[in-house]
Amino acid sequence: MFQKALVEGITVRHSMSAIVAIGLIRGDPIRLHGSGRAQVAEDTSPSSNNGYKMAEPIRVLVTGAAGQIAYSLLYSIAKGDVFGKDQPIILVLLDIPPMLPVLDGVVMELQDCALPLLREVIPTDKVEVGFKDLDAAILVGSMPRKEGMERKDLLKANVAIFKTQGAALDKYAKKTVKTDYFWPDYSNTNCLIASKSAPSIPKENFSCLTRLDHNRARSQVAIRVGVSSDRVKNVIIWGNHSSTQYPDVHHATVEQHGKEVPAFEAVKDDTWLKGDFITTVQQRGAAVIKARKLSSAMSAAKAICDHMRDIWFGTPDVRLGFGQKPFTFTPLVFRGLPVILNVLEGEFVSMGVYSSGNSYGIPDDLMYSFPVTIKNKSWKVMDGLAINDFSRGKMDATAAELIEERDTAVSFLGV
Repeated sequence: MFQKALVEGITVRHSMSAIVAIGLIRGDPIRLHGSGRAQVAEDTSPSSNNGYKMAEPIRVLVTGAAGQIAYSLLYSIAKGDVFGKDQPIILVLLDIPPMLPVLDGVVMELQDCALPLLREVIPTDKVEVGFKDLDAAILVGSMPRKEGMERKDLLKANVAIFKTQGAALDKYAKKTVKTDYFWPDYSNTNCLIASKSAPSIPKENFSCLTRLDHNRARSQVAIRVGVSSDRVKNVIIWGNHSSTQYPDVHHATVEQHGKEVPAFEAVKDDTWLKGDFITTVQQRGAAVIKARKLSSAMSAAKAICDHMRDIWFGTPDVRLGFGQKPFTFTPLVFRGLPVILNVLEGEFVSMGVYSSGNSYGIPDDLMYSFPVTIKNKSWKVMDGLAINDFSRGKMDATAAELIEERDTAVSFLGV
């Protein structure tokens, strides 16, 4: 017996299809059950507003809070773009003592925004205040490279900073704290050092930002093909947040004319994808500095938001498409015409995470960027992707750089 329902202008036949249609119109994720049933997942996205009781505030730390990246970042956090539109925030802003007068100005601006989710702003230069009872830590403050400074000297200075911050996380923060590290130099290794300095916090709770590189790669492909960036899925950044990183589109897809095709097929220029595309992404940060005379701030802040929002709410485990494999549902009727809806595989993103027993032969005990999926605030490396010889060489090269950085940094720890 057919069941008919009018769902926002779509006449749907069969109860299973009705659920799919609602998910498509509202943009909800679709969950598949072993029995073949489809169900609209509970809407826990940042835009959710289902009338639930307002949650208790969470404490979110941003270090380097008087800097330009934080200035581009704080408003998005405070207005609910990262942790949810129903999630009150206590924002803790940590910086060094000479920056406290600047930090006072940042606090005034946040207050003047009159953001309903922002319950309290705590500016401080003391780690015991900054790291106390944290739910999330976004660490963007470290020592920048100065003129004439050797890379080894910069690494030594930052080891001291992130050893202190890791110890503070270990002593003062909640053991469930989720931590994201970003800095142009040694982001992966800084994150590794902090994790080693916080032995009571699971290494899985630490991650470093390669989402900026991921977004750059996605955008470059989209521009080349002439589509919006959200039509490009599953690019990968392998390895270090440095010029050795490997932007890989062998598993990426591009949505064109209502169907998804492999990125290589969409671009139709293998030479560009294996050459200028890679170097453009690898050197994009330097190009921004050359043009702006300042490092990336707006795009870095956006990437941090993307990274933390995915940790909090997860990556899409199922996507909807039209007239494509692998799964086809019963036709919907839209304006008198049948529409075939299909459920596609989930999406993965790039994130620097702790390397341990992966299927790609990457050595253990590195913070290495992998493709990951995220569910219930826990990441999982997307294992089993085919790796050709071209990719293998580049993945190993960036791993070698991280091994060298790690060994040098550990020698500075004094342990």
